[in-house]
Amino acid sequence: MRQENLRNIAIIAHVDHGKTTLVDKLLRATDAFRANQQVEERVLDSNDQERERGITILAKNISIEYKDVKINVIDTPGHADFGGEVERVLKMADGALLLVDAFEGPMPQTRFVLRHAIDAGLSIMIVVNKIDRPGADPEKAYNDCLDLMADLGATDEQLEFAMEHVVYASAMNGFARLDPSDDNDNMYPLLDMIVEDMPAPEVDPDGPLAMQCVTIDHSEYVGRIGIGRIYSGTIHDGDKILVVKNDGSRAMSQVKQLFTFDYLGRKECTEAVAGDIAAVVGIDSTDIGDVYTDPENPVELEPIEIDPPTLSIIFEASTSPLVGRESDIVGGRQLKERLLQERENNVTMRIEELPDKTGIEVSGRGIL
Repeated sequence: MRQENLRNIAIIAHVDHGKTTLVDKLLRATDAFRANQQVEERVLDSNDQERERGITILAKNISIEYKDVKINVIDTPGHADFGGEVERVLKMADGALLLVDAFEGPMPQTRFVLRHAIDAGLSIMIVVNKIDRPGADPEKAYNDCLDLMADLGATDEQLEFAMEHVVYASAMNGFARLDPSDDNDNMYPLLDMIVEDMPAPEVDPDGPLAMQCVTIDHSEYVGRIGIGRIYSGTIHDGDKILVVKNDGSRAMSQVKQLFTFDYLGRKECTEAVAGDIAAVVGIDSTDIGDVYTDPENPVELEPIEIDPPTLSIIFEASTSPLVGRESDIVGGRQLKERLLQERENNVTMRIEELPDKTGIEVSGRGIL
């Protein structure tokens, strides 16, 4: 059956096509912030590097409520270097918004992420953004998106859905329109289309629990937090569950805390139902691909593989005669602590101490 009060959507876009700004405006349109609340622009770019560089690097989850439907929004990276994030988080979605600049049209990194969305069988809705930009050609951008989807092997059903579901927007100015020339000044046409036409998750609410961890968060108070989508059954706070690793090994564990996503934050709850995205505390050393399932009726899900690193660099304490003259963190110990902390929640990076203990080797995909 379909969980009609839920929608899980990913947002696909090239760097700087307005994805994070669009999410900001969707949050504001659904009253996520108090009228007098001071909120930074690009609220999803919370990582220091993301704010500095103006791009999304780490996948994040938020949720919005509209017309009694909870919409889980998965803000995916827009850069091919972070493919390890992209492929995993798309497993949580049933549909995707393909966001393109009305002037530039689809770009190479749009192609990279869109290919994975098409391969995953997601329904694609086209959002042509920045239609108020000088030189914008919304119709050409829309047609280029359809050509790109066909080139990437989209099915007839995916192409037909995309042809019937297109929105023209200016995220910066907070409006979405069904026709570029109309005068609508809010985001509701986009929200209406998501709620009315995006597929609801197909689930088995009465079946045995099956949830797969696709993202890791970390807290110094509770340790690793496994985040993923519930495919069947219901998970409760305090449940004893079976954890099945990618290599097939199994271990019993207990849910100590359970959260669902609520606007920009997480809300602690006693249960989470099939179709929703949840965060689970209490699974020791949980990792990407772990399946949380019913010990009596275990469910098998396809393992998740993380892209191997493409480059590595060694960090060592400086031996310069000027070392220690500037900055606060100047010692190898602080450097080591910071890198090992990063290892706890950034599973796409491999961070290992050198055999002679003189430094740390960091391997990953791209600049991060």
